[in-house]
Amino acid sequence: MRAAVCRAFGSPLEIEELVLEPPREGEVDVRLVASAICHSDIALLDGAWGGDLPAVYGHEAAGVVNAVGPGVTGITPGARVVVSLLRSCGACFFCRRGESHLCEHVFPADRASPLRTTHGEAVSHGLHTAAFAESVVVDTSQLAEVPSSLSFDVAALLGCGVVTGFGAVVDRAGAPEGSSVLVVGTGGVGLNSVQGAAYTGAAPIIGADTSSAKRDWALRFGATHVVDPRSDDLSEAVRSVTDGRGVDYAFVTVGSAGVIEATLRCVRRGGTLVVVGMPPSGETFRVEAVDLAHNDVRILGSKMGSARLADAVPRLVALYERGELLLDELITGRYPLERINEAIAAARGGEAIRNIVVLGSE
Repeated sequence: MRAAVCRAFGSPLEIEELVLEPPREGEVDVRLVASAICHSDIALLDGAWGGDLPAVYGHEAAGVVNAVGPGVTGITPGARVVVSLLRSCGACFFCRRGESHLCEHVFPADRASPLRTTHGEAVSHGLHTAAFAESVVVDTSQLAEVPSSLSFDVAALLGCGVVTGFGAVVDRAGAPEGSSVLVVGTGGVGLNSVQGAAYTGAAPIIGADTSSAKRDWALRFGATHVVDPRSDDLSEAVRSVTDGRGVDYAFVTVGSAGVIEATLRCVRRGGTLVVVGMPPSGETFRVEAVDLAHNDVRILGSKMGSARLADAVPRLVALYERGELLLDELITGRYPLERINEAIAAARGGEAIRNIVVLGSE
């Protein structure tokens, strides 16, 4: 099968023929139809978190089950599925406590990647998924079945961006009706935080982004106010619509420690800052310790919206089918695998919410 291979951080991907091993115990082979480009993939391509090369990245996809490995139940060849980096064993410390997104199990793909070149060179299985490829082999827990009414390009979005942004507001923070919300970064993840806040009945909902197009999108997805942090003082702008206090909940969906620090100044006493975006390794931000205690502020991390794929995807599909969740509107462009570098460049430049790599036909 063909895949887009990263051989040097910061360099264009190379389309290569790779060998994909058959599924092992608990694994499933999926023929992909669509794979979305997430900014986490771009960060990986730039070397933000290190890792071994060559590698295949991509972790937000959808396709059809080709084959199942030994011990797999509940999913059969021909099933239409979302493929995600989320995986869980169901038995470890975290899984037993309802925190399956933090699963600590060592899976077969952790011990040996299912990918290699035609010359036998090992290829890293990026983010446990390697979805910039025509097929993947992943753990069965990384799949959620979807109905035939859902197109594959839309289904792919449910693998990361939607569950991460929506889940951060609705599940991780549990922002209640009537709470004031700030979302900093209204791209592929942030727009889903905006519509998560709208779903809970939050008000006001403030979207902050340096892109005028993304601010317009934020209004379409449910924001009541928007701010350009480059031309407006973010804290002052936020306080001007929250009676001078600041917001109940602030969600940072961009991977920048500096932005996290700036957003903390927008949170009211007794409020909550939620870090959703993933900064590069080694970045730190400062907190005035006495203010944190005196103002009773909470700082939460949110990995993938604390989602359990098998629960999150059916809920999101139901909301979409009832017209309560925008998904089609998240897709900016569709590209064949041969043009994946163009798709990445457009996403990197802020011109896209989500670009989709089309890998096959339905």
